[in-house]
Amino acid sequence: MSLATTEPAAATTTLDYDAIVIGAGMSGMYQLIRLRELGLSARVFEAGTGVGGTWYWNRYPGARFDSESYSYGFSFDEELLQEWEWSEHFAPQPETLRYLNHVADRHDLRRDIQFRSPVAAAHYQEASRSWLVTLADGSRHTSRYLITAIGALSAPTLPRIEGVDSFRGQAFHTAKWPHEPVDFAGKRVAVIGTGATGVQTIQEVAKTAGHLTVFQRTPNWCTPLHNRPITPEEQVRIKAGYDELFKRCAETFACFLHTADPRGTFEVTPEEREAFYEQLYATPGFAIWVGNFKDTLTDRAANKEISEFVARKIRQRVKDPRIADMLIPKDHGFGTRRVPQETHYYEVYNQPNVTLVDSKATPIQRITPTGITTSEADYAFDIIIYATGFDALTGAFDRIDIRGRDGLALKQKWAGGAQTFVGMLVQDFPNMFMLLGPHTALGNIPRSIEYNVEWVSGLLRHMQAHGQTFAEARPEAMRTWTEHVIACAEGLLTFEVDSWMTGVNSNVEGKQTRSIARYAGSAPAYRAWCDDVAAKGYPDLVLD
Repeated sequence: MSLATTEPAAATTTLDYDAIVIGAGMSGMYQLIRLRELGLSARVFEAGTGVGGTWYWNRYPGARFDSESYSYGFSFDEELLQEWEWSEHFAPQPETLRYLNHVADRHDLRRDIQFRSPVAAAHYQEASRSWLVTLADGSRHTSRYLITAIGALSAPTLPRIEGVDSFRGQAFHTAKWPHEPVDFAGKRVAVIGTGATGVQTIQEVAKTAGHLTVFQRTPNWCTPLHNRPITPEEQVRIKAGYDELFKRCAETFACFLHTADPRGTFEVTPEEREAFYEQLYATPGFAIWVGNFKDTLTDRAANKEISEFVARKIRQRVKDPRIADMLIPKDHGFGTRRVPQETHYYEVYNQPNVTLVDSKATPIQRITPTGITTSEADYAFDIIIYATGFDALTGAFDRIDIRGRDGLALKQKWAGGAQTFVGMLVQDFPNMFMLLGPHTALGNIPRSIEYNVEWVSGLLRHMQAHGQTFAEARPEAMRTWTEHVIACAEGLLTFEVDSWMTGVNSNVEGKQTRSIARYAGSAPAYRAWCDDVAAKGYPDLVLD
């Protein structure tokens, strides 16, 4: 049915809720707070047994922030900012989960959250302009609005290897970690994967494992986190400086405390360049990735310079030249994939209880009841850890049967690549709002979450004021935005590389070719576009 022939719905239809929110992570929690302030009835359906999203599910050893803690928490509650004290500059997962539970307690969120309630399907009901949401247990619930708060990295993937279910020992995906402690002491442990979660896991497991074998398919450029406790003096400065800190986050390219240096790589002498790289390598967090020379991710020669610098660091830190060479990426330059932050990660490979296996040179053929068989050897293990990542950006949507107008499946709509309007709406899916959908500005995630929640809430407030109950992106607006997203990716070395940031996942059927699902422009530019839409009264949407 075209927009022109859409008939008015019965405004008197009785619905269970004004809004249903899928997910009780940071975005779902904050959206619930704003929905209450709008006077809307809301229900949050959460698959887990508690709040926290990413920080509820990812309990693997070593899980922690790689954004500075104080730049990561919620900014909307001044009293919360002053009462909460982060213990480290980059907080570990247990502390972050305590923080989010504290927020849930402070705002009495749990009374509107239904736990152990994974959403199986969400179908738009055209006659009533509403959504019918079906849970995994078969129960059904209706609402005017559907808000997805399901995260950009929340659909874990296992490798497509024969025999994954046959292993008789303990096996875990990092994103499905048990709530009980796992003892590695004296155990033969395998970790498959050396992305960000793999790096954090490996450096912790190596401390106690009897023997750790790392199966690496693609090495990554990793740089030091430089974490440490926050001193009492620093606590005072942090609490006094929150306004300036969040102002800084709002101004930087990706909402981190760091942003690109205005100079080009070759505008300085080789000596100045080396000194700058050394300074960045010694700076905590993502400084060396997002605070480097402005042409690092666009100019091949510039990228080669920083890649060679980090490669030298790896060779200095790993004693065996052969192992060091295995750990240095050959198929992509520094920063063109997500850069894992580490603490003595490379030194792990100097330990006698750690073995590195190149699973490209000697592929894993199967998982067996007792371990792993490669093309070269059989390995026996007590524990296998899958650090094999996520079906990113669109994967969490694909796992729910979301259907819009005329029964159109969202997965079908996006079969040729994601299409959105500002990453928050999709034509043919009225009254559905995505808080971390594809094409939104991702960087320091909570800063993106807060902005998107505020934008959606502003739209709902506008609709309330004008007696409207229907919102849908216009096709031409969605087309313009999607073309803009594609244009932003042009010229970036990042989009010449296979990674989750370019929609490639060898573990997911049909996701072996690159697609543009990630907005590559700056966060300020993204907000300016969205703010302009709101200021003009949402002309890019059909509101009725």
